[in-house]
Amino acid sequence: MRWFLLALALWAAPALAVQPNEVLSDPVLEERARALSQELRCLVCRNENIDDSNAELARDLRLLVRERLVEGDSDEEVLSFIVSRYGEYVLLNPTKGGSNMILYYAGPAMLLFALLIGGFYLRTRARSTPEGSNTLNEEEAERLKRIMRD
Repeated sequence: MRWFLLALALWAAPALAVQPNEVLSDPVLEERARALSQELRCLVCRNENIDDSNAELARDLRLLVRERLVEGDSDEEVLSFIVSRYGEYVLLNPTKGGSNMILYYAGPAMLLFALLIGGFYLRTRARSTPEGSNTLNEEEAERLKRIMRD
């Protein structure tokens, strides 16, 4: 029974990150706040969203999201406000435009570049070794026979 209660407590731990005093009275705004909190990264915990994090900074961000929603901002306005303050790193799913395009396309571009270099190398290597270059001419054959006799 203890193991069951421990497993249940560990499973429910992320749900306890949002404190009761943070919850908005309007259920529609609270649902929007929860959805936005799922998209924002905790800057302390790294790859954890602020909705699941118990860090103080995550709590401050949750309160900031709720504050902006109460003031009447749209979801996009809230996200852009937080990104303008903390940078694009705060987004769990960064935008696919601007400087992030380098991150999205660098891997496939490097793979194509490596395949091209490998293909050119194999092609020039195949052309550089002519057929019959491994056979000995008569002078070399005679010299080899003399060495083998000694």
